[in-house]
Amino acid sequence: MAHNLFNTLKELSLPTGKKAKYYSLPALEAAGLGRISRLPVSIRIVLESVLRNCDNRKVTEAHIKRLADWQPTAPRLDEIPFVVSRIVLQDFTGVPLLVDLAAMRSTAKKMGKDPEMVEPLVSVDLVVDHSVQVDYYGTDDALKLNMEMEFHRNRERYQFIKWGMQAFDTFKVVPPGIGIVHQVNLEYLARGVHEKEGILYPDTLVGTDSHTTMINGIGVVGWGVGGIEAEAGMLGQPVYFLTPDVVGVNLTGKLSTGVTATDLVLTVTELLRKSGVVGKFVEFFGEGTASLTVPDRATIGNMAPEYGATMGFFPVDDATVEYFRGTGRSEEEVAAFQSYFKAQELYGVPRKGEIDYTRELELDLSTVKPSLAGPRRPQDRIELDDVKTRFTELFSRPVMQGGYGRDAAALKLRYKVHGSEEPGPAAAAADSASADRNTAAVRPGTERNITEMVNNRPILAPAEAPVYGANDLFDLAHADILIAAITSCTNTSNPSVLLAAGLLAKKAVEKGLSVKCHIKTSLAPGSRVVTEYLRETGLLPYLDKLGFNLAGYGCTTCIGNSGPLSVPIEETVVSNDLVCAAVLSGNRNFEARIHPNIRANFLASPPLVVAYALAGTMLKDLTAEPLGYGENGQPVWLADIWPRDDEIQSLMKFAANGETFRRLYSNLTQDHPLWNDISSVSGEVYDWPKSTYIAEPPFFQDFSLQPRPYNEIRNARALAIFGDSVTTDHISPAGSIKDTSPAGKYLLASGVSRSDFNSYGARRGNHEVMMRGTFANVRIKNLMIPGSEGGITLHQPDGEQMSIYDAAMRYIAEGIPTVIFGGEEYGSGSSRDWAAKGTQLLGVKAVIAKSFERIHRSNLIGMGVLPLQFKGDDSVESLGIQGNEAFDIEGLSSIRPQQDVTLVVRDNTGSRREIDLLCRIDTGIEIDYYRHGGILPYVLRELMKA
Repeated sequence: MAHNLFNTLKELSLPTGKKAKYYSLPALEAAGLGRISRLPVSIRIVLESVLRNCDNRKVTEAHIKRLADWQPTAPRLDEIPFVVSRIVLQDFTGVPLLVDLAAMRSTAKKMGKDPEMVEPLVSVDLVVDHSVQVDYYGTDDALKLNMEMEFHRNRERYQFIKWGMQAFDTFKVVPPGIGIVHQVNLEYLARGVHEKEGILYPDTLVGTDSHTTMINGIGVVGWGVGGIEAEAGMLGQPVYFLTPDVVGVNLTGKLSTGVTATDLVLTVTELLRKSGVVGKFVEFFGEGTASLTVPDRATIGNMAPEYGATMGFFPVDDATVEYFRGTGRSEEEVAAFQSYFKAQELYGVPRKGEIDYTRELELDLSTVKPSLAGPRRPQDRIELDDVKTRFTELFSRPVMQGGYGRDAAALKLRYKVHGSEEPGPAAAAADSASADRNTAAVRPGTERNITEMVNNRPILAPAEAPVYGANDLFDLAHADILIAAITSCTNTSNPSVLLAAGLLAKKAVEKGLSVKCHIKTSLAPGSRVVTEYLRETGLLPYLDKLGFNLAGYGCTTCIGNSGPLSVPIEETVVSNDLVCAAVLSGNRNFEARIHPNIRANFLASPPLVVAYALAGTMLKDLTAEPLGYGENGQPVWLADIWPRDDEIQSLMKFAANGETFRRLYSNLTQDHPLWNDISSVSGEVYDWPKSTYIAEPPFFQDFSLQPRPYNEIRNARALAIFGDSVTTDHISPAGSIKDTSPAGKYLLASGVSRSDFNSYGARRGNHEVMMRGTFANVRIKNLMIPGSEGGITLHQPDGEQMSIYDAAMRYIAEGIPTVIFGGEEYGSGSSRDWAAKGTQLLGVKAVIAKSFERIHRSNLIGMGVLPLQFKGDDSVESLGIQGNEAFDIEGLSSIRPQQDVTLVVRDNTGSRREIDLLCRIDTGIEIDYYRHGGILPYVLRELMKA
C-alpha cells in the first residue's frame, strides 16, 4: 500500500496523456526536511528510494530525515537501507549465486519448509558473457568455432542456468553470444524509469561485477556488489551502506582533436586514484561534462572501480534522452523518463556552485593527451610519446620497485622460435602440446600455424627483417606484442573509438601495412550492434584483413579468457623468461590476468590497439618512429593513418539506429540453436547430479534456526602474508587451471582430462575446485617465503613448505584457526564472491590488512570472515611479523561497528605483544551478518522465521 509521508505522493501527467504517481523530492523539501535541491543528484536518487520504500521496519522515517539532511563534510556514521529496482548478474558470479539459492531451497526442504519461500523479490537478469574464450582467431569462422567450444565446455553450467529460469519467476537470462553484461545493460536492460502499482520511480540497481558502474553514464544509480550481497538484495534485504562522501568533478573545456574517450578515462582514473576517492560517490558536473556524449560518460563510469569510487555518476540531460531514442527505447518510455526527471528537478547537468559536494576536483578536457596504462595497473597512465622510455625503465628497475629486474642489454637480444616447416606435423604437434597444457586443440587454418606465420609475414625494411633458418622460423624479443585485443565493455560500448579503430585499419591496409601473424589479434565487442554498424560502414573487412576478426561477444581477453598462444611461441617465452606484452582495450591489466605468461599488459583505445599490433613492439615510439613499411618500402607513420574527427562523426549515424537495437534485442533466442538445444531438468528444487561444474555448497551444513555464539579467536596461525595491492585476481583466479595445482589434481582425480579443465571462472559453481584455487595465482607472493611466487606457504610450527590449500586443510584437521595478513588495497579488483567464499572454506577466521577494497571487505563479512585493519603506521613490516607466531584476537564477545580489537602476537620465545586493530565491520546490519556466520544463513533464518 502506497504511503503519503510528508505529503510527498504526487501525480504526474505524462505527454502520452497517461497519469502516474510518484514520490516528489521537491515536496519533501517543501515539507522542511532540508535543502534537498542542493544535494548531489546521486544522493537525491537514493533518497527517493528510501522515501518510497519506507515501511518503518527496515526503512524508517529516521532514515529519510537523516539522508535528507546529508551534510557534505559530516562524519559518516549513518547507515542507509537502499532498496534497488533490479539486479544484474554476469555468469561467473551469477552461477554460484544461483547455486547458493538452489542450496537454500534444498536446506528449506530438508527442514520441512516450503522451498519456494526462497524466491527473488526484484527483477534479476543474468547475462552470460564471461565464458567465451579466444581459442580461434584471425579467420572468418572464429566466432562460430569459439561459440561451439564455449557450449562444449559449459553445457553443464548452461543446463543449470536453464533450471534456474524455470524454477524462479523473476530470474531472466540473456544467453551467450549476445553481448557483455554492462553494454547489454546500457543498451537494453535499463529502462530509465519503472512503474509498479501506478507509481513511477527511477531505475536503480546493483550488479555482481564491479563495472556495473557503467550504467552511471545514463543517470542510473548503481554499483557492483559481491554475489553474496546481491543474493541478500534479491531476497528482500536492502543494500546497506554508510552515508557516503560525494566528490564533485568539474569538467571544463573540450577534448582536443585526435584524443579519444579512452585517453580521457585513463586520465580521470589517474587523477581520481591520486585524489583518494575510494569508497566515495563521484559525481561529474560542469560544462565539460555536458559536452560529453553518453558513450563517453559510460566509459568513465565503467572504470569507477579503477579509480576506487563506489560510483562515477552523470546526471540525466538531453544527451541521455537522445541516447535512449538512438538505442531503440520506445517513445512512451522516453517520454516517461524525461518527464519524471524534470518533475523531480533532477534534469540537466549541474553547473559549478549549484550543488554542495564534500569536495570538488577539476579537469580541463583540453589537457588530456593520448595515453596507455600499464604494465600492471589501470591507474598507471603513460602518455603515448613516453611508452618506449617507460618500458625501458621498468625493464631494468628492481622488482621491489615495480620493475622487472632485468639486464638492460637483454632488450637487444632476440630468441628463435622453433617449429616444423610442414603444416601437418606442426599443427599436430600443436594439438598434442595444447592438450597437455590445458588449451584448446589448434586446428590447421584457424589458429595460424608456424609455417603460415612465415609465409604471411609482412614486408619489413632490411634493418628490421629477422633472419630465418631452416627450422628457426622467426624470433621474439622482450617487449614484443603477442596479444592485441579489441575487447571489453569499457570501450566497445563507445562507437567513436570502434569506428576510429575501423578507419585506422582501413588506412593501414590501403598503405600496405599488416600485422605479424604471431600476434594474437581479436575483436570481441560488447554487443551485436557493434558488428552491425562496422559492417554497414564498410570497415569490418579492413579489421578482418589485419586479423581482428570477430572472435566472440563477451569479455574474452579483458577477463583473462585470451586463450592459448601457439605452443612454440609459449615455449620460447617461458624457456627464455621473456617480458612480452599484450595491448587491449579493456579495464583491467593486473598481473597474470590477461595471460599467465605475458608479463606486461597495457590498456589502450581500440585504434591504439590496432596501431600497436601493426608496430609489433612496445619499444617503438609511435609519435616519432614509423609503424612499419608499406608495400612500396616507404615508412608509414601513425599520423598518416590516424582518423580525423570529422571522418568519425560522419559515420556515427550508423551507430545510433534505434531500429537496429530493437531488431537485435527483440528475440534473444531466435536463430540460436546452440542455446536452444540445451536441455535441463525442471522442478522447484535442484537434484544435484554428479558434476565437476555444479555442486551443492557446504555453507548450510548443520544449519539450525539459531546461530552459534562467536568467541574470541585463539592460537591462530598465519596462512599467508601478502603485500600491497593483492587483488581478487590473486585471491581467486579466473584463468586457466594448471594440472599441477590443487584444483588441477582434483579434476584429474575426478576423471577430467587436461583438455577439458576449462577455467576457474567457468567452474565457480563447484566449491571443491574453487577452494583449491583460492590463493593459487601463479604470480601471488607470500612474504613468508621471500622471493617466492605462487600459492605456497609454510605450515607452522614445523615450517614445512606446501600449497596454501594443503596447509589450510591440515590446520582445519588440527582444529587450528588461521588468519591472513595483507597490505594496502587488499582485495581490489573485480567483485568476486569466491575470493571471500574460498577464504572462509580454507578456515580463515580473520584478514588483517592496512586497508580494504570496498566490495571485498563487504564480501568477507558476508561469509563470516572478520576484516581487521592496522591502525596508524602499523603494518606487518613495522611490527616485524614473520608468520611463525601464534595469534589471538580479543574483544569479539560484544562486537560493535568499527570498534577496536586486540591482536595478541606470541612468538617462539614466549614473548607476548598486544596490537590495537580497527574492526572493519562498519554497520549494525554487518554485525548481524557476522554473528550469523554470513549473509546467507542470516537471510535463510529470516525467511524461515517469517
